Amino acid sequence: MTVFLLTDKIAFPPPHLASEEGLLAVGGNLSRERLLLAYRMGIFPWFSNDEPILWWSPDPRLVLYPREFRVSKTLKKIINKRIFTVTMDSAFDRVITQCSQIRLENNQGTWIVEDMIDAYCKLHESGFAHSVEAWHQGELAGGLYGVSLGRCFFGESMFTRISNASNVALVTLVEYLNKLSFDMIDCQLTTKHLIRFGAKEIPRARFLKQLEESLKAPTIKGKWCFNP
Repeated sequence: MTVFLLTDKIAFPPPHLASEEGLLAVGGNLSRERLLLAYRMGIFPWFSNDEPILWWSPDPRLVLYPREFRVSKTLKKIINKRIFTVTMDSAFDRVITQCSQIRLENNQGTWIVEDMIDAYCKLHESGFAHSVEAWHQGELAGGLYGVSLGRCFFGESMFTRISNASNVALVTLVEYLNKLSFDMIDCQLTTKHLIRFGAKEIPRARFLKQLEESLKAPTIKGKWCFNP
């Protein structure tokens, strides 16, 4: 198995050279320029505290097409009850920190280490990373965050403190992306939870081709605001 060692140069090997597990390269840094190039190439960082920076491009890839999004009757009822108030880009740092914290509380381990939190907060400040927050009685109950380039949203993580809070945040995100004519949400790795919403696995080659088309559109930078 060949894994590429990155240098200080902002560059990556072609994604199709990744290992069977999807591991492509090791090293480099989490600078804004390197992260944005990685996403444009269909690559993302995923590592733990005791590891160097690892860069991945799995095959197949899990994607969710906003227009094929499925919402269960139960979730629709919860949304209609307006249990949660949803905002966008109002508490990015708290959302990403909670995504990390809740995994640690559940003894799951996390790739959202301090260096990752710092790097994505900087991406948010630059207008490329966004969060969706679900609030209950003034407290942050759940949310999600990711990166936006062209007409593609790269989902990174989500958390919930109250049942269905993150699901309501996801529904809001999809409604927003549909209004902006986004092509897809990159879910990266397969989970049963996202498949229930309509996400599907596609070959990496197909994902990269679709990503190339999505990146032809201008990136909507700055603070996002959802008006229901």
